[in-house]
Amino acid sequence: MNEKKDSKKPLIVYYIIALIVVMLLNALLFPQIQRYSVKEVAYSEFLTMLEEGKIKSVQIDDTQIAFTPTEQLDDGKATYYVTNRVTADDKIVDRLLDAGVTFTQIVPEEMSPIIEFLLSWVLPLVIFYALGSFMFRRMSKQMGGNSMTFGKSNAKVYVEAQTGKTFDDVAGEDEAKDALKEIVDFLHDPQKYRDIGAKLPKGALLVGPPGTGKTLLAKAVAGEAKVPFFSISGSEFVEMFVGMGAARVRDLFKQAGEKAPCIVFIDEIDAIGKKRDAAGVGGNDEREQTLNQLLTEMDGFDAGKGVVILAATNRPEILDKALLRPGRFDRRIPVELPDLAGREAILRVHARDVKTEPNIDYTQVARATSGCSGAELANIVNEAAIAAVKDGRKSVAQRDMEEAIEIVIAGYQRKNAVVSQRDKLTVSYHEIGHALVAAKLENAAPVQKITIIPRTSGALGYTMQVDEEERLLMTREQILDKITTFCGGRAAEALIFGRITSGASNDIEQATKLARMMITRLGMSDTFGMMALETQSGQYLSGDANLVCSDQTAARIDVEVKQIIAQCYERAMQILTDNKEKLHELAKILLEKETITGIEFMAVLAPNQLPSTFEPTDAAQSGAQGDAQTDGGQA
Repeated sequence: MNEKKDSKKPLIVYYIIALIVVMLLNALLFPQIQRYSVKEVAYSEFLTMLEEGKIKSVQIDDTQIAFTPTEQLDDGKATYYVTNRVTADDKIVDRLLDAGVTFTQIVPEEMSPIIEFLLSWVLPLVIFYALGSFMFRRMSKQMGGNSMTFGKSNAKVYVEAQTGKTFDDVAGEDEAKDALKEIVDFLHDPQKYRDIGAKLPKGALLVGPPGTGKTLLAKAVAGEAKVPFFSISGSEFVEMFVGMGAARVRDLFKQAGEKAPCIVFIDEIDAIGKKRDAAGVGGNDEREQTLNQLLTEMDGFDAGKGVVILAATNRPEILDKALLRPGRFDRRIPVELPDLAGREAILRVHARDVKTEPNIDYTQVARATSGCSGAELANIVNEAAIAAVKDGRKSVAQRDMEEAIEIVIAGYQRKNAVVSQRDKLTVSYHEIGHALVAAKLENAAPVQKITIIPRTSGALGYTMQVDEEERLLMTREQILDKITTFCGGRAAEALIFGRITSGASNDIEQATKLARMMITRLGMSDTFGMMALETQSGQYLSGDANLVCSDQTAARIDVEVKQIIAQCYERAMQILTDNKEKLHELAKILLEKETITGIEFMAVLAPNQLPSTFEPTDAAQSGAQGDAQTDGGQA
C-alpha cells in the first residue's frame, strides 16, 4: 500500500526565502532611500566650527554630541556630524547659547526603512513561529506524537497481508477460538445468515488474565476473515484536550465504515469504559464523553456492513453496564489460563521457531508450568534458547527447558552470592523439612527437586513439587496438607537448632492465605459453615479480597486461622520428630550437593518405593520438574 508523500515544504523555508529576497532588494534597489550621511569629527573641530558659526543645530546626550552644519556638501545628501562629548566641559550649553545654535534638530538614523520594518515586524513573527513550532513538536513527542492531531484516530490499520496471524498460531484457547470462528464465518459468507434472519454480533469482549493471548486472538480473527484490521488502545482515545477522545471515536468508526467489512480491535477498553457515577455530574469528564460517543457509535452503525468490534480487558468488573448490554458487546468470551493440554500445545507452537532436539518431553514441561500464561510459556521457550546459546550449543535440549522454568519461577542463580556455612546448613534443614513432610502426607504433591542455590528472587533455596495429574478442585484435606507442608521448614529449624529464622516468611504468608481462604471463601469452617465472609475484586489481576463482616466476626476469623495453622505446625513437627534420622541424613546430602532430584531424595527416604529401573542422575543437571508449589526461604 503506497502512501502519497507530502510535497509541502515547511513554512519556515518560505520565510527564509522571503527574507533573503527583501535583503537583496534593500541592498541593490533601495540605497537611494538612504539620503543622509554621518561624519565623525574631533571635539576640538566641533568647538572651532561653533566659534566660526558653521553649526546650525545640536543634539546632546550623555556620551555624544550630534550637530548639523549650516553648509551641506555637494553630494546631494544631508550631512550630520557626531563627536564624543567631553564631560569636563560644563560650559558647553553657554557656548551654544552664545553662538545662537538651536537644540531642536534630531539626527535621523542611518538604517534603511526596509531593514527597520524587517527587524521591527517580520523578525519577531519569525522568532515566535519558530519557538511555537519547537514547543508544539516537543509537546507532541512527549504525548505520543498525537497531541495536535485533533479528532483524528491513530488506529493502526493492518491489511490482510500484514496481520500474519491465523487460528493455527493460537493454541490452548479452543473454546475462545470456537466462539470467534462464527464471526469469521459470517464475514466470509454473510448471506446464509441473512437468509435465516440472523444478525452479525456487533461486538465481542475478550476477558482474561494478562498474557493469555487476547490481542493475538483478535489478529487471528482478522487473518482468518481476510479483512482489514484496525487496532487501537483505549488509552489513546483520551488525550490532552477535552472532546478530542469523542472526535477520535467518530473518526475511527468513519474509517471502519469506509473499509467494511473489517474488524476494529480496542485493547484495554477499561481505560475509557469505566462505570459512570455521580462524580462526573456537573463536570466535563473527558473519559465519560468518550464512552458516551462509543456507545452512540456502536448503536448507530449497521452490523450488516460487516464491521465487528472486538475489545479486550482484564478488568471486566469495572466496565459500564451500558457497554455490556446486548446490541453492543453481544458476546463475552473468556480467555483463561491454559490447562495441561493447552500448555503443551502452546509450547509446541512457540518451539516451531526454535531449533530443538527431537527428544524434548513437552508434556513434562507443561506439567511443570501449571498456572503459567501463554506469554510466560513463550518466555520459557525463549529463555531455553538463550541458555543453549550460552552453553555453546545450536539446539535446545530438555535441560534448557527445565532451567528456563526455574528462572521463571525463582529467578536466575546467584552464582557469586556469598552464603556462610551456618546459613547454608539452616537452609538445608529448612528445605528438607518441606520435602520430608510433603513425602509423608497422603495428599501432598510428589517432590521433584530440592536446591539451596540462592536465586535472584531472594530465595536462598526452594523445594519444587508437581502433581501427577492436574487438579481442578481441592478437598479440605488437600488444603490442610498443603499448609502442613508450608510449616515443615520452620518446624525443622525449631527442631534441629532450637531457634527460628526469617527464612520462613514466604511460607507463613502462603499458609495464612490458604487458611483464611478456607474460612472466608470456601466454606470449610465448622464455625461459619457455608457463609461468605469476603468478596474478591480484580480476579484477573491482584485477586484482592475484602471482608464483608462485622469486627467481631473478623476477630473470630483470626482466631480460627491461628488454630488451623497451629494444628498443621504441630502435625509437621510430629512428622519430622518421627523421622529425625532421615532429616539429618538428607540435610547432609543436600549440603554437599546443593541440588538433588526427587528420585535421589526418595532413594534415601524410602528406597523400597523406587522403581527397579532407577538410576541416579547428576544433581547438577536435574531439572525443575515441579509445578505450582515452590517452598523457599526468603533472605
